[in-house]
Amino acid sequence: MQDHFSNSFSLTHLDAQGEAQMVDISGKIATIRQAVATGKVRMLPETFAAIQAGNTPKSDVLATARLAGIMAAKQTANLIPLCHPLPLQKITLEIIPDAQLPGYQIDATVKTKAETGVEMEALTAVSIAALTLYDMAKALEKTIQIEAIHLVSKTGGKSGDWCEHE
Repeated sequence: MQDHFSNSFSLTHLDAQGEAQMVDISGKIATIRQAVATGKVRMLPETFAAIQAGNTPKSDVLATARLAGIMAAKQTANLIPLCHPLPLQKITLEIIPDAQLPGYQIDATVKTKAETGVEMEALTAVSIAALTLYDMAKALEKTIQIEAIHLVSKTGGKSGDWCEHE
């Protein structure tokens, strides 16, 4: 596994006394930034088949989860205490069926032109979409698992571009 830390890193959300602080981004230049996150929702084959066929006690499970993820990205600053509220220009959320899991892969892409990145918005979108999918299908199965939510890539900003496969 690649070492992502250097000997000179610092946690920007901590002040000199170790107290939590909101990072001052007022001196940064607004640039185009994008982040992609992903996660998986694993379930029994019978639950997967019911969702795919639209045979669930609640309405359209996937459409509701998709909308919840998009709405959540826009609320990230209200959910995570030190996140900056950002003008999000584009949010895409895909819920991709995977019979081999069985379940769904959830991919979110968030884009802005701002002074700070949108990694947390992309991760929030995936997380809430997965939780909503669970909520909409829990009458069918209580053992649904939400797995592997993580950042796939980010572009823009002082730290530059990053991709998990590089």
